[in-house]
Amino acid sequence: MKKFILILCIIIFGANASFAFEPDYRQLYLDSEVPTFSYVHGMDPGQYYDYKTSTYAPYPLFRLSSTLYFKTVTVTPGYYLLCPTVHKGSDFLLFKENGLVRYIIPVYKKELVPQGFYEAHIPQPKLLVTQKIVKNFVNFVGKHFKSAQKRPTPGSYLEVNDLDNNFVQIVVYYGPYRYYIIFRTVKL
Repeated sequence: MKKFILILCIIIFGANASFAFEPDYRQLYLDSEVPTFSYVHGMDPGQYYDYKTSTYAPYPLFRLSSTLYFKTVTVTPGYYLLCPTVHKGSDFLLFKENGLVRYIIPVYKKELVPQGFYEAHIPQPKLLVTQKIVKNFVNFVGKHFKSAQKRPTPGSYLEVNDLDNNFVQIVVYYGPYRYYIIFRTVKL
């Protein structure tokens, strides 16, 4: 019986340890290909539909203060909107500056956002009394007139992780998905 329990513990701990290994970021970086497509005059054709129901850009804003490298693409410092898109069945992140697409980077992993993530990580705004009155009025009108109903903007969040061997991982949360991309801080 003791041998059975010992073997069972070894199997359970071995299975947990096998799931704990991190992916080989160098191999992921080498396997990713630089996109060969571009947009005419740097204009994203789906941008109008993304901004149609919002008063501001629904995408996360990324402030880059140092240069990042993705193979032959050099991302210079600046402010970028990180916009996920799909092109011919593959996922990409667009780095937009002043509404124009500057860089296109492939996504190496796409996952669903855990339920309740946005509520736990994004603070709710504190409203003044007059703002609460206006919000309640708009919600009341939206309940009775569907055409006046306010559509919620999709949740967005951004994480940047510094990895070993000069790799940087950016995780973009947008709507129901999170997108993973990888860069280097020095050229390979």
